[in-house]
Amino acid sequence: MIAVDIDAELQKKSPRQILKHALENHENIGISFSGAEDVVLIHMATQIRPDVRVFTLDTGRLHPETYAFLDRVREHYKIDIETLYPDAQAVQKLVTEKGFFSFYKDNHQECCGIRKIEPLRRQLATLDAWVTGQRKDQSPGTRTGIPVIQNDTNFAAPGKELVKYNPLANWSSDEVWTHIRSLEIPYNALHDQGFISIGCQPCTKPVGPNQHEREGRWWWEDATKKECGLHNTNIEK
Repeated sequence: MIAVDIDAELQKKSPRQILKHALENHENIGISFSGAEDVVLIHMATQIRPDVRVFTLDTGRLHPETYAFLDRVREHYKIDIETLYPDAQAVQKLVTEKGFFSFYKDNHQECCGIRKIEPLRRQLATLDAWVTGQRKDQSPGTRTGIPVIQNDTNFAAPGKELVKYNPLANWSSDEVWTHIRSLEIPYNALHDQGFISIGCQPCTKPVGPNQHEREGRWWWEDATKKECGLHNTNIEK
């Protein structure tokens, strides 16, 4: 188990120092990649370990700009990006029984469970640790207390320990974007169109001035539960 004092010590460190600790203490580790925060981590990680393992989820419902972004990052950092796909039969069953937009009626968890959670669970079963771009200020109801390092009890395989790192937990959105712009790090073109937090195309929209970034995700649901299931330990039961 991860001792509380390890998190307390890492809370004082910079994202790069936290990432360096993660990469030096876990050979079998991967970075989960989807958004702006994750590219900042990739930028840092490739300077520490050029062959760092990076993976992403292709739900089959991403924006065209997101696919272009993934290729741009792959080419910019000269890295392989493992692409994870949902089980085709499970997707077909859901669409056949409920149509293409069932999440507007009965919440997004079922669709996310098939398109995101199951393939991620398969991937994490092959790893000892993973890195995410979560920040404490990303969600008003679910992420304010996330640690820098934690035992991932949500995705750990039976009898196996899985460690989760959140190196950017203490950074703000402004700090992320200052880093991106100052170092000319690639980013999703949708950010220039008012999108801040970007997910699947049917479930993401631009946000207006003074709106929180997560208000553009699953906007038809409770604002305090804006999680797809990838980080369910953030939601108090």
